Amino acid sequence: MTDTATPPALGLKGVRVQVRRGPTIIEGVDLDLHPGEIVCLVGESGSGKTTTALTVFGLSSSGLVMSAGHVCVEDQEIQGEAAFRDIRGRKVAYVPQNPATSLNPAMRIADAITETIRNEGESPEDQETAAARMLGRVGLPQTTEFGRRYPHQLSGGQQQRVCIAVALAAKPEVLVLDEPTTGLDVVTQDRILDELLRLRGEERVAMLYITHDLAVAAKVADRVVVMYGGFVVEEGPTDEVLRRPWHPYTRGLMAATPDHVAARPLEVMMGGPVDVADRPPGCPFAPRCPQKIDACDVEIPSLVVVSAKHSVRCPEWQRTAAVNWNEQRVQAKELGETAVLLDVSDLNAEHRTRRGTVVAAAGISFQLKEGACLALVGESGSGKTTIARVIAGLHPVWSGQLLLRGERLAPKARDRNQDQRRRIQIVFQSPSDALNPRHSVGEALSWPARTLRRMSRQEANAEVLSLLDSVQLPARYADRYPRELSGGQRQRVAIARALAPDPDVIICDEITSALDVSVQARILELLADLRRDRGVSLLFITHDLGVVAAVADEVLVLEKGLICEEGDTSSILKRPQTDYTKQLLESAPSLVEAIGIWNADDKAVEDRQDRSAVEASDPSRAAGDIT
Repeated sequence: MTDTATPPALGLKGVRVQVRRGPTIIEGVDLDLHPGEIVCLVGESGSGKTTTALTVFGLSSSGLVMSAGHVCVEDQEIQGEAAFRDIRGRKVAYVPQNPATSLNPAMRIADAITETIRNEGESPEDQETAAARMLGRVGLPQTTEFGRRYPHQLSGGQQQRVCIAVALAAKPEVLVLDEPTTGLDVVTQDRILDELLRLRGEERVAMLYITHDLAVAAKVADRVVVMYGGFVVEEGPTDEVLRRPWHPYTRGLMAATPDHVAARPLEVMMGGPVDVADRPPGCPFAPRCPQKIDACDVEIPSLVVVSAKHSVRCPEWQRTAAVNWNEQRVQAKELGETAVLLDVSDLNAEHRTRRGTVVAAAGISFQLKEGACLALVGESGSGKTTIARVIAGLHPVWSGQLLLRGERLAPKARDRNQDQRRRIQIVFQSPSDALNPRHSVGEALSWPARTLRRMSRQEANAEVLSLLDSVQLPARYADRYPRELSGGQRQRVAIARALAPDPDVIICDEITSALDVSVQARILELLADLRRDRGVSLLFITHDLGVVAAVADEVLVLEKGLICEEGDTSSILKRPQTDYTKQLLESAPSLVEAIGIWNADDKAVEDRQDRSAVEASDPSRAAGDIT
C-alpha cells in the first residue's frame, strides 16, 4: 500500500536537463515517489525516461547538464557531487538496461553481490550466505559453483537477474529499474515482477520502473507517468490512465500493444519519435497528433487535471477516442496446400564445453511454408536460438537434415552457395554485437545488396534510403555509426540489413524485445507486408506471446530442447494442452486482461468517464489547470 502521509522517498521538482549550450532533453519534470509505491515511467526511445532516471543519481550522459530544478531524497535536497555519491547504491540503487556493460567482467557474480553487502558490516560467512540468498530471490541457483561464475558465462537473462540481485543487496529505499525485464522470458519475468511486488508490499521499497511494456506496467505499477519529447504528457493511477487514456500519445501506445489474450489489429502511430534537435516550437507530439489545433504548434500545453490524481497535457483531451479492445485480428490464412519452403527433419544440436556436452535441441522436426510465420516460444535455454543458428549455418555441432526448396543445406554457411546464403537471413537479439562499429549504417546496408544481389553502387545507395524508410529511420542516419544510435535504432538497422539481400526466409531472434511498442507495431506491419507482397517466410523467436498472437500462423513450444506442443496460433493460445504451455500463458502479462479486471472491480468507471466529459464541455465544472 502506498504511504502518501510520509514525505516522498524521492522527489523531482521542475527538473530540466539540456545539452551544454544546446537543446533541452527533459523540461519541467515533477515526480514524487512514496515508500511502498511503484511508478512506471513509459514512453518511446528518446522521450527522456533514462535521462530522468540518471538525474536521480546526479548523473547524465556526456555533454548534458541539469540546468534547473532539484532532486530530493527523504525530503532532503541533494546538492553537489559528494551528496549524490553518498546516496548512490545505499539509498537509491540502479538496475541498468544492459547488464553486459554494467557487470565487472573480471569479478565473479557472488563477489559482485558481497561487495555491496560488505557495506552493511556483515561477516564474510554472512555475506556469502546473503549472496546465495539474493541469487535465489531472483531465480538463480544458490550454489557455490554458480556464484563463482563470471558474467560472460551467463546468458543475457541471467546477467540481468544478477544486476537486480546486486541492486537489492544493499537494501535501498528507492530502486530505479531501467527496462529490467526486456531480455527475460515470460516465466522469469513473472518471477522478477512478483519479487518486486513483494518488496513493495513487505519492505516498502519505492520503485521507479522504466518500461515500454504497458502490460508490465499494468501488472506492477501504482501510478503511470507517460513522457514524450522530454515532457510529462499524462500521469495518474494505473487503472485510470490505462483503462481510459486521455492523451492521444498514451492512446497510441496502447493501441499499438499486442496482447495474447485478445489478438487484434495493431494501430500504427503516424510519424516517428521526435528528435531533440528537430523538436517543434509547440507541443512535441503535434506533428503526429490526429487532433491537434493551431495552438498546439505555438506553445507547450499545460497539464489539465482530469480527475483528482489524473492529469494530461493536451487541450483537446476530451476528443481522444477510446481503444477498441473488442476488434479481433483477421484469422491467419490457410496454409494447407502452400508449398514447403524450409523442411527441418530430426534436428539434434549440442553445445560442447570443457565441462562436457550439453544437448540444446533433440529430435526437432517442422516445416515452414511459403509466406508463413512460424513462432518458436519457450523459456531461455529451451533451444530456440540454437535451432535458429543451425538453420542459418552458424552452429557447427548438429545432425539431421535441412532442405530449402528441396535442396539440402550444408551444415556451415560458408559451405552453402551464394544464392542459398542470400535466401536465409538472420536478425540477432543484440544489435550491438551484430553491427560492425567501424561501418556506417549506409555501409552496413549497402554491402549485402551489392554482394548478394549484385547491385551497382548507385543502386545500392538508393536501396539504403528505401530500407531506412521501411524501418522508420531518417535518410540522414545512413551516415551515422552504431555508437550514435539508441538500442532500438540499432535493432532497426539490423532488420534493414536482413532485408537488403531480398531473402526468402528471415530468422527473427527476439528482434522486437528492445523496440518501443509503436516501432514494434510498424516493424510487425512491415513483416506482414513482406509476407504478403514478396512471399517472405518468417521463423520468429520471441518470448512475447502478444507478438506471437499478432504475427504467427503456427507455434512451436519448446521445453529444454524438446517440442512439447505445436499447432496453429489460435489453438495454442486459447486451448493449450500441456502444463508447460499453460504456465507460459499464465506468466505472460496482459494489458487487456488487466483492463477487464479493473472494469469488473469498478462498475462506476463509465459514470466517471461521463462526468469527465461533462466537465470538459463545461469549464466551470472542470477541476482546473496546473502548470
